[in-house]
Amino acid sequence: MPFYGELLVALTICVGLVGIVLPVLPGTLLVAVAILVWAVVVGGWAWAVFAAAAVVLAAGEVVKYLVAGRGLKSAGVPSTTIIVGGVTGIVGFFVVPVVGLFLGFVLGAYASELVRHRTFSHAWQGAVAALKAVGTSMLIELLGALVASGIWLAAAFYF
Repeated sequence: MPFYGELLVALTICVGLVGIVLPVLPGTLLVAVAILVWAVVVGGWAWAVFAAAAVVLAAGEVVKYLVAGRGLKSAGVPSTTIIVGGVTGIVGFFVVPVVGLFLGFVLGAYASELVRHRTFSHAWQGAVAALKAVGTSMLIELLGALVASGIWLAAAFYF
């Protein structure tokens, strides 16, 4: 693959990594597609690199849901709190650009927990637990994408 092609793949991977941290774009999917396009163009041994990266990305996706679910379960937060927080986060994203997603999520989770517990302190504890679960899952997804990106980078420079 020519240098500009690999540069374009690297740029797409970087955009994907940013998309994981600022959930505007499907970050993990962008990283996977970028490495897939690279493997299609390069061919041969590049398919093994793509397979390794895909396994790491898939493992990261599975682990992030398991860890977040366990954290929420231990804190006593139901999945409806996450769903309400997610929906209000999406609405918040369009109302207040960039920070609206996070602000909407926190307010939605807090409102959901307030309806459930009827006390402000318990509602805040539930919202904080939901926020920690989302943050943890984001870090796990980012770690998986960084490892997959490292696999691609090592292969791109080695071969």
